[in-house]
Amino acid sequence: MEDCVFCKIVKRELPSSILHEDDEVIAFKDIEPAAPIHYLVVPKEHIESIGHLHEAHAAVVAKLIFIAKKLAEDEGLKGYKLVFNVGREGGQIVDHLHLHILGGWTNR
Repeated sequence: MEDCVFCKIVKRELPSSILHEDDEVIAFKDIEPAAPIHYLVVPKEHIESIGHLHEAHAAVVAKLIFIAKKLAEDEGLKGYKLVFNVGREGGQIVDHLHLHILGGWTNR
């Protein structure tokens, strides 16, 4: 998607603090953190939101969750939130599927 911020991060057209990358997924620090630790895990394929998922996307969605779990463990988080915001009414700002990892309130 031409104007998608996350697609631009995937293509390295915008800078980002990348924490993980493989063929399907990229993870980076949120530039406007809502928690002491706030990371985003994003599929490289442009999928607008949960509402645009198909059964064929099941593996990449599972991968988002497992990468989030690994990042939380690497950070030493004992507890954290995993959040998908869906649509404007659900708080989604960027129209590219992404999983938020929020934590660190008691780790700091």
